[in-house]
Amino acid sequence: MKRGIWGLLCCAWLGGSAAAVAETCVQCHRTVTPGIVEQHLAGKMGKTGIDCASCHGFDHQSADDVAKARMPTAQTCAGCHPKQASQFKTGKHDLAWKAASAMPMWAHQPQTMVGAGNKGCSGCHKIGAKPREEAALHRYGNAQCDACHTRHTFSKAEARDPRACQTCHMGFDHPQWEMWSTSKHGTIWQIEGRDGKRAPTCQTCHMENGHHGVGTSWGFLALRLPETDPAWLADRTTILQGLGVLDDQGKPTARLEAVQAARMATLDRATFDESRERMIAVCARCHGRNFARKQLAGGDDVVRDSDRVMAEAIRDVQGLYRDGVLRKPDQWLTAPDILQFYEAKTDIERELYVMFLEYRMRAFQGAFHFNPDYSHWYGWAPLKAAAAKVKEAAAKLREDAGR
Repeated sequence: MKRGIWGLLCCAWLGGSAAAVAETCVQCHRTVTPGIVEQHLAGKMGKTGIDCASCHGFDHQSADDVAKARMPTAQTCAGCHPKQASQFKTGKHDLAWKAASAMPMWAHQPQTMVGAGNKGCSGCHKIGAKPREEAALHRYGNAQCDACHTRHTFSKAEARDPRACQTCHMGFDHPQWEMWSTSKHGTIWQIEGRDGKRAPTCQTCHMENGHHGVGTSWGFLALRLPETDPAWLADRTTILQGLGVLDDQGKPTARLEAVQAARMATLDRATFDESRERMIAVCARCHGRNFARKQLAGGDDVVRDSDRVMAEAIRDVQGLYRDGVLRKPDQWLTAPDILQFYEAKTDIERELYVMFLEYRMRAFQGAFHFNPDYSHWYGWAPLKAAAAKVKEAAAKLREDAGR
């Protein structure tokens, strides 16, 4: 029977057999947490002899020292799954905590939302690796692999099912589940079921051949530099200024380092092109390559067109600060600062945040997930309407200020 290293150490430390150690854990937890025991024994790890101590260590011996039970991390899983763990570290999931905690608004949130409570942002972003000093505070949100292979069966079939993705990839700023599940791809999958062969799932496109380095060409925010189109480059520069990544002169700020570390933007074209070619190869399993290129290029066009609308709205608000109609809040590095999200101080800036994080996102994400209604009615249409509101509100603020 295969045993984990912790199971063997536990057995040696106690001077007993590995089977006896495992049985001790099971006997106690059949009473305390019977569901966990049932799940573990039903899963492949339980059936192949991986015992509790293999993941949780052997320090926990009674109800009085529960805190001594070690909570596993991706590094724990790497002992048996080195390839998958190594791939995971190359992808965006491993950076999820770093990306979210780099946001300025993170500091304004209650700890239940962004800390160990795991009730808001941290509930999904906990999948990312954390600095050692933070990891100690996140006992129940410090694993990574079990976000998809959930405890305690750790099922591969579960993680391969697109429904495994829906808890995090849904809602306000990233409704990929809703987009995909109501697209033609998702509709076919639901009709034919998991044994169907025609419809690509989340894993088909974003984890091709089971690769755990999840990522896309455009990334989450669809930000890329450099741009060869001068007009698009100007719009992108304005957006990055609105995000506080570039200053008023278009030079990098300290925030650029966080953006680079969390890979929230693609900062070299070669990386983008390599990722795009991989996606085209996935599409080519069912479609012609020329068709795939055309469809993905259409998504690129939506990004460009949305950037134009977004940039014009940012410039309207930048003008208010430049002309003294609005005053930059103390401690803000830049204004407007879209990454303050709903912590922005004025209605017109909160409109910018919704434009960027909801409408712009839905426009281009809907396009890439081949959901016409999301791309247009939930994305492009409200993006345009919000831009008109910003322009009207800017004019009213100028009128009230005599500027």
